[in-house]
Amino acid sequence: MSLLGQSLRAAVCAFMVLCGSVAAVATAEAEAEASCHPEGRALRYVVAFDRGTSEAEARAAVAGGCGSTTTYYPQIAVAVATSAEEDFAELVRPAAAFSAQAERLAVQRANGTPSTRTPSTRTPAAKTAPARAGIEPTDPAKVPSADRTDEQWDMRAIGADKAHVIEPGSPDVVVGVLDSGIDATHPELKTALDPGKSAGCLTGAPDRNWAATTSVHGTHVAGIIAAADDGKGITGVAPGVRVASVKVIDDRGYADPEAAVCGLMWAVSQGMAVTNSSYFVDPWSLSCAHDDERGVVNEVMARAVEYATSEGTLNVAAATNEAVGLAPSPRSGSRTQAEGCQALPAGLRDVVAVSSVSAERVKAGYSSYGLGVIDVTAPGGEAGQCVLSTVPGGYAPLCGTSMAAPHVAGVAALLASKHPGYGARQLKRTLDAQAAPIACPADYDLTGDGTQDAYCTGYAGFNGFYGHGMVDALAAVAPRRASSNPAR
Repeated sequence: MSLLGQSLRAAVCAFMVLCGSVAAVATAEAEAEASCHPEGRALRYVVAFDRGTSEAEARAAVAGGCGSTTTYYPQIAVAVATSAEEDFAELVRPAAAFSAQAERLAVQRANGTPSTRTPSTRTPAAKTAPARAGIEPTDPAKVPSADRTDEQWDMRAIGADKAHVIEPGSPDVVVGVLDSGIDATHPELKTALDPGKSAGCLTGAPDRNWAATTSVHGTHVAGIIAAADDGKGITGVAPGVRVASVKVIDDRGYADPEAAVCGLMWAVSQGMAVTNSSYFVDPWSLSCAHDDERGVVNEVMARAVEYATSEGTLNVAAATNEAVGLAPSPRSGSRTQAEGCQALPAGLRDVVAVSSVSAERVKAGYSSYGLGVIDVTAPGGEAGQCVLSTVPGGYAPLCGTSMAAPHVAGVAALLASKHPGYGARQLKRTLDAQAAPIACPADYDLTGDGTQDAYCTGYAGFNGFYGHGMVDALAAVAPRRASSNPAR
C-alpha cells in the first residue's frame, strides 16, 4: 500500500470516527477522490465488507482506495465499484475486493489473445443456433406456426405435457431468467415476459438494458420455462407463469460476480418466486484451485443466495458442462476452503443444482456431477437429440445443463403456483421429495473404450449423478396421482 493510500484511508477513518455523520463521510469521500489520479484502465470490482457496514462507510472506503461506488447492497454488505488504481484491492482492505475484468486482462496479456466463452451450453448445438451479431426484434409474422410439441421429448420425460392440463401456472408467479437477455417480441414469450420486472445487471447495478443482443441463450432458456401453450411451436413447462429478463451474461458469454449478485438482489426486490441461473460465475473455467480471490467470489455469491433464500426466492442453477466432479461450496462467513472443484452458484447449499440427462435418462457426458451438490436432474439432451425451444426468429435445439436447469425452474414455478404460501426452502424440499429416483448406472462407459467416463457415488434415492432423481412436473401439480416417471 502506498503512503498516499495509507494517509487517505486514515483521513477517511478519522472523519468517520470523529464526526460519525453522513455529511462528514461524504466530505471525506470527495476529498479522497480529488486526491486520486490513477492512469490505468477503469475496472469493475466486487467488494465484500463486514456485515453491518453502512453505505456511507462503504462509499468512503471505496473512495479511499481511489475508486467510485456504482452501487451498494446493504442487506449483504457488498459493493460494486470501479477504479483505475492498480492497487485498489489492497487500498480498500480490510474489505475484500475482486475484479473479474482484471483477472481476464492478466490472462489475455499472458496468452496474447482475448478469450470468450459460451455460457454453459453444449458446443455441438452451436451449429443449430449460432449466436447472432446484433439480434433484430423477431417479426411474429415470420415465426413458423407449425405445432412442434411432438418433438418435445423433454417435456414428456418430466410429465409436463400432462401437468399443463391440471395447472399451467399462475401469472402471479414470476421466474427470473438470469441470463443473456430475452427476445421480448417472440410470439411464444411476448405474453409471458414482464418488462417491468426485467433489468440489466452487467454493471452490477440494475438498468433497463435487459433485452437479448447477440446471444440466443436467454431466449432459449425462457421458452423452456414458459413458452405459450397456443398450439403453435413449442410449450414450456409452466406456460401460465411469467418470466423476467435479468441480464447477467454479457455478449462474450461472461457472468461476472457483480452481475450475478445484482441479478439475485434484483429478483428479491421484485418478489420473484424462482430464478434460473444457466451459467457459472468466475473468469476461470471452474474453481478447481483455490486462493483468496476465489474466496471473495464465493463469499459475495453465498451472501446473495442466502439472502434471496431467506426472502423467499428459490434459486435453480445449471451444474455446468465441464464434466467434472463438483464439491459443495462454503456458506458465507466460512473460514474453511472447500476441496475439489466448485461451480457458483450451483455448488451453494441453498441452490437447486441440476445435472443433465439424455433422452435415455442417462447422465449426459458433458454434465458435471457430485454427491452433495446435485439436487435433481432434468433433460438437457445429447448431440443429435437436444432440447427444442425458442430463439429469436423461431425455434432451435440446444444441449446442455443450461437446458436442464429451466425444466426444474419451471416445475418450481408450478409448485409456487399451486402452493403460494411456500417459501424457498419448502419449494426445494418438495422438488427433492417428488423427484423420481434414478440409480447409478452399473456401467458408465459412453465412449465404449472400456474405461468409466465418470464415477457415480451414492444410492438409488440420492447420488452424485442424479441427486434425488428426475424432476416431476405432474407430481408438482397433482401429488396424489401416480407419477409420470416410470422409475418411481
